[in-house]
Amino acid sequence: MVVTIAGEKKKIKEGTTVAQLIIDENVENADYVTVTINDEFVDSENFDSTVINENDVVEFLYFMGGGSL
Repeated sequence: MVVTIAGEKKKIKEGTTVAQLIIDENVENADYVTVTINDEFVDSENFDSTVINENDVVEFLYFMGGGSL
């Protein structure tokens, strides 16, 4: 099936979970990544049970801390 991952259309296996996709895509700092599917945040505790569907749009986000001088 075809999904969009980080702006790029890719083929993945049917039944792929968010957790498996993180592994398959070699996501850096996987413990700190935030995932959205179709602009909806996925709780990290649900990565193992959330299945990616045909035509989903998946983004991997990292929130950076910072401040002003």
